Amino acid sequence: MKNQQIHQQELKISELEKMAQKNVMLEERIQVLQQQNENLKDRIDRNLAMSRQLSEENANLQVNVEKESNEKKRLSRTNEELLWRLQSGELSPRMSPTQSPLHRPASSPVSPSRQQPFPR
Repeated sequence: MKNQQIHQQELKISELEKMAQKNVMLEERIQVLQQQNENLKDRIDRNLAMSRQLSEENANLQVNVEKESNEKKRLSRTNEELLWRLQSGELSPRMSPTQSPLHRPASSPVSPSRQQPFPR
């Protein structure tokens, strides 16, 4: 009977040693996974920072595109007006830009007969 108890205790000790080894392996695996987790968190933080930066740059680019679009529309309208004035005889092709009615000083009055509404 004592031999059987000794044998059972030896089996238990062996089983506990195997569990202890498994625990050591699991703890090592936990450390590896925790390090991977930290690395992934760092990557997420860097990606979020990059995403914020790109969003800000995108917003700035959209503002610039809108400004350029508005400027293009303004220049197009000015071009159309100049072309209309040229075709209507209000602006001579040989007139220098500073002599054009668009560049007249504010103090010089324009005769009402010369003021023609620009068709839109």
